[in-house]
Amino acid sequence: MADQAAVRGGNPGAENLGNGTPEQRVVGGLAEFGNDIATLLELQAKLAMADLKDSLQLAMVPMVLIFLGFLFIVGALPVLLFGVAELVAVALKIGIGWALLLTGASTVVVAGTVVFVSARQMPTSFSSFRRSREEFARNLAWVRTVLLYSGRSVPRRSR
Repeated sequence: MADQAAVRGGNPGAENLGNGTPEQRVVGGLAEFGNDIATLLELQAKLAMADLKDSLQLAMVPMVLIFLGFLFIVGALPVLLFGVAELVAVALKIGIGWALLLTGASTVVVAGTVVFVSARQMPTSFSSFRRSREEFARNLAWVRTVLLYSGRSVPRRSR
């Protein structure tokens, strides 16, 4: 039996909290819990930053396409105005307005389609934050469990 390892009773990790007065053990337990919370917050922040980086990489192309779509729409507005002016001239049998109006309208339709399709892809670009939300929920559940059961004795198993 001398060559076998001894098994200690009690809670794992409690060996450094077992010494001292009850007040010292409470303070030690609170300090350890505070350290665990700080570590969780640090890890949660790192995960959120990684998710933000992933999301921004996924959102870059849709954001650029939306920007370009808006540029085309803004660029088409003067053409549409000239087209309306020319349409009035054509209605009076003067001529070139229909070409300007069709050009401006088709540019707005194409650019609007690009903006619409790109905007629909934006929400999926931020789906990687799902990891942060799930991990945060697990961390909160752990904190609640620790707070709920701290100070209670652990029931011993019967053999």
